[in-house]
Amino acid sequence: MNKKILSIIAIFTLILVIPTANAQLTIGSEVKQELIEVKINDKGEVDVKHIVKASNMPGTAHLFSGTISNLVVTNEMGEEKQSGIANDGLGNQSVFVLPSKENSIIKYNLENIILKDNLFTTQISYAEKFSIVFDDQIEMIFVNNNVIFLENKKGVSVNGGGEMNVEFYSNSPKMIKEVQWEENKFDVEIITDSKIENFNFDQTSKSISFEVNEENKYVTISMSEELLGGPYVTLLHDEKIKYTKFVRDDGIVSLNLKPETTGQVTIIGTTVIPEFSMFIPLIMGFLIILTVPAMRKFSLR
Repeated sequence: MNKKILSIIAIFTLILVIPTANAQLTIGSEVKQELIEVKINDKGEVDVKHIVKASNMPGTAHLFSGTISNLVVTNEMGEEKQSGIANDGLGNQSVFVLPSKENSIIKYNLENIILKDNLFTTQISYAEKFSIVFDDQIEMIFVNNNVIFLENKKGVSVNGGGEMNVEFYSNSPKMIKEVQWEENKFDVEIITDSKIENFNFDQTSKSISFEVNEENKYVTISMSEELLGGPYVTLLHDEKIKYTKFVRDDGIVSLNLKPETTGQVTIIGTTVIPEFSMFIPLIMGFLIILTVPAMRKFSLR
């Protein structure tokens, strides 16, 4: 026990005498990590877990940036282990892990998520590969303004590390607009916190249009590519605006916009359900032209 106490005193002595630098504070070498996982639930709670590989040498495990609470270091049996925590004064924290014949597990809560207007937002960054896992109740997320539908996936993996802005709705504001063309009916799903008015599908101009009444709010439109196929042009007051696209299962495409002002949004596609009554004679004539020369190559024997 006395040896452990002396070890901890030595660790904190090193922390006090090492000068603060712009880089993260590292005592000894950096540990090798088997897993770095961030879990986010639908209440906006963020839990982080690092699994540090067993080593006969001490080392440093860097933590995620942000306000950290409930930090604990345990072994694989859940028994708490001795460790030292360092802060470089710039918001970067790390854990000094003592030598161990078994993996060490570092767990803590990250308190850097904000809820505003029904949208949870958090900045997450780390220098190594990490994964973000979401509760099953969270079906759609925004990563750096790009929409991602999780569907049967649990989350995202950030290979090589990096910084990302993650957003998701506290309550998904979803509406369905039914579009009918001749005998065909299609559902167009709209997910947004902005009020949508004057929704319209125009087969002739190959477009969907609607009015938005709030600025800088995500508007995500999901529809069958049979109804309106890409590539797409998105307009706000007849001026082009950016969009991101996510292709889902069963030929469903989702377009995500963030109009900077209120007004009419128009989505123009390059393909749309044809007016079958107009094209059937042309299609039949074209097939006959192709079929007759081909039939001449065959004969009954």
